[in-house]
Amino acid sequence: MDQKEIDKLIQSILSGQSSELSCCKDGTCSDGLCVIHNKEGVKNIVQNGAARITASIGIEAAGGVETDLARLIDHTLLKPEATKEQIIHLCNEAKKYNFASVCVNPCYVSLCAKLLRDTAVKVCTVIGFPLGATSTATKAFEAEHALRDGAKEIDMVINVGMLKSGEYDYVENDIFAVVTTARRYGALTKIILETTLLTDEEKIKACLLTKRAGADFVKTSTGFSKGGATVGDIALMRKVVGSAMGVKASGGVRTREEALAMVASGADRIGASASVKIVSGDGESKNPETSKGSQSY
Repeated sequence: MDQKEIDKLIQSILSGQSSELSCCKDGTCSDGLCVIHNKEGVKNIVQNGAARITASIGIEAAGGVETDLARLIDHTLLKPEATKEQIIHLCNEAKKYNFASVCVNPCYVSLCAKLLRDTAVKVCTVIGFPLGATSTATKAFEAEHALRDGAKEIDMVINVGMLKSGEYDYVENDIFAVVTTARRYGALTKIILETTLLTDEEKIKACLLTKRAGADFVKTSTGFSKGGATVGDIALMRKVVGSAMGVKASGGVRTREEALAMVASGADRIGASASVKIVSGDGESKNPETSKGSQSY
């Protein structure tokens, strides 16, 4: 896709005229391969080892697959002052509630990998976090070491300044370097756009570059910038990437209602530190870190 095609697609999305990115329109599937119209195929994929199937917006209304909210959540603790004790508690909560993953800083990956070895909970870590402004080589190196330590999912921050400078080849190559590193280990990649710093046009461009680079997910936020996930951004990101990629809502998701609103808008993964409260309704987590009313990541 050249720049003219990208610009045309952006304008069609911004004007609300694009329908080509949706799998199904008015109940009609364009290729018969979506999770609604190819349920047997989806079952076969899962039976052969797939950890996740991505579905686009509207699956519930179309009579699709029911979801377990806990399995959509990356149980997250990324504050710089997080202690080893708190990370251990995070892993224990993740095992208890069967969250999709724990998302931690790279220094704790090996510890989490040991604690979660015999569970379905994966270890996720962050790369180029939280600014995204480290070099491509540094991001690839950081990802390599995290993957060797046992990470199964990589959340990488894009270079926001390069995107805003129009250096699209740089941004795509930056993402691609981490994606190719992760692929050697069979790991998922989720690319953090930091949507609160971007215009709608920049969000669309970032999604397209992420898709071209071969990443598995686009993700809204680090939780360390000016704001977090919004249902509008989730809907826009889902519209751009279609049903072929995952969309992760992260940053400020603190309640079950907020989480479900993100899912209804197209998210199939939630990043939160208030995970226990979201799934249980029992109040704040007993984790000393996540019980202080701090910002959710």
